[in-house]
Amino acid sequence: MNGFPEWLVDSSGKIRIGNWAKDGVDWLTHNADWFFNWLSMVLSSVINAMLFVLQWPNPFVLIALFTALAWWLRRSIGVCLFTAFGLLLIYNQGYWKETTETLALVLAATAVSMAIGIPVGIAAARRAWLYEVLRPILDLMQTIPTFVYLIPALILFGLGMVPGLIATVIFAIPAPIRLTRLGIISTPDALTEAAVAFGATPSQVLRKVELPYAMPQIMAGLTQTIMLSLSMVVIAALVGANGLGVPVVRALNTVNIARGFEAGLCIVILAIILDRMFRTAEPGKKS
Repeated sequence: MNGFPEWLVDSSGKIRIGNWAKDGVDWLTHNADWFFNWLSMVLSSVINAMLFVLQWPNPFVLIALFTALAWWLRRSIGVCLFTAFGLLLIYNQGYWKETTETLALVLAATAVSMAIGIPVGIAAARRAWLYEVLRPILDLMQTIPTFVYLIPALILFGLGMVPGLIATVIFAIPAPIRLTRLGIISTPDALTEAAVAFGATPSQVLRKVELPYAMPQIMAGLTQTIMLSLSMVVIAALVGANGLGVPVVRALNTVNIARGFEAGLCIVILAIILDRMFRTAEPGKKS
């Protein structure tokens, strides 16, 4: 009636963008259901393994281990004291179980994001055309409202930790890709030319020159990924993910200021601990 084919526009003349997205999700549901079930099983197993490691020991043993890890990574009394005091405060407030669930989700999302983001960032640094293709996709992943891709994630993976993990990875993965690429392309040409002159292969140049030089940027990508993952805790709770987001959502529904502040404070403490433990030290500073 309007001169355009029905697959392109509807009767009102609106382009069927929403319908295309729905048709794509329906096609995946009917034709790749086996893959999403397998992926859900794998990711659930990883999260459950992390939960077992975090919840099986006595909380005080785990607090001592995290404090020792903070000392090994940072060699800072201040970071160690804050780690111990912060985790003890979380335990005192009664949110230890929720904190371990959030930590498992954050660690899983960070591991997946870094495992994918670093190789993609390296490839984008080596191939300018690839980054030109990736750039609008990365912009879309970070700017599109999270609830938009929570809907297909919920359909494909069901309720639970897995759709929360998938949504978190989608939101966080642009950071390691961009920062890894930035670190690689920032390597001085003189260093790479000297390595090539001494007979280094491209893989040796990458491993012995570019990656070490880019390590501060890669570590910045790691801390950014952790922070972005923690920012998704409350949103992940809306699709059935356990953790500190659950009491926040319940506090919002019941207008419970005290509970909301307690859970929010626990998220902040966990974020600061992880940031201080993995942050790259500034020049001239120990922590």
